[in-house]
Amino acid sequence: MKKTILVNKEPFILYLSEKKIRDRIKELGRKLNKDYKGRVPIFIGVLNGSFIFFADLIREITIDCEMDFLKLSSYGDAKISSGNVTLLKDLNCQVENRDIVIVEDIVDSGLSIDFIKRLILQQNPKSFAVVTLLYKKDAVKIHSPIEYIGFKIPSDFVIGYGLDYAQKFRNLRAVYRLAEPLSEK
Repeated sequence: MKKTILVNKEPFILYLSEKKIRDRIKELGRKLNKDYKGRVPIFIGVLNGSFIFFADLIREITIDCEMDFLKLSSYGDAKISSGNVTLLKDLNCQVENRDIVIVEDIVDSGLSIDFIKRLILQQNPKSFAVVTLLYKKDAVKIHSPIEYIGFKIPSDFVIGYGLDYAQKFRNLRAVYRLAEPLSEK
C-alpha cells in the first residue's frame, strides 16, 4: 500500500490503513449486533460514499436485518460541502415503527445527517441511529447524535474507501488525507 499518492498534482498521505479500517468495522459490527439483538433493523446506506463501508459493515452483521439506500448530493466536485443537500434517490422501504440505522461514510458539517434525520423522523420510525466511518468533530455545524463512530478525524480533506475527489478515487483501499491541511491554503 502506497504511503503517498498524487491526486490532481496534490499529495495525499496514508491516514487509515486497510487493516485498521477492517478491524474497526468488525468492532462496530459486534456492537450493532449486540445493540439490535432480537430486532430487525433497516440499514440505510447513503450513496455514493458509504457503499464500500456499508458492504463491509453489513457482512459483519449477524442479526436479521434489511437494507436500503438513499442518495444525496452536497459536494458536487468540490473539496468543501456546498451547504445545499439535495435528495437524488428516496427510500424503497417502509420506515414506520422500524429500527433505522443510517450508514454514512463521513460526517463533517452535519448537514446531510440533519437532512436525513428530518426526512426519516417524518415517517415515524421506532428508533433512529447513525453509524459513520469518519467523524470530523471540529467541522460539525449542525450537531446531531452519532451513536456509532469509526474514527474521529481532524478537518482535513480525505479520499479513498468510498470517499471521492470529483467522483474519483473511491476505489482506494485505505483513507488518504491531503498532505497540506485545508486550513493552511
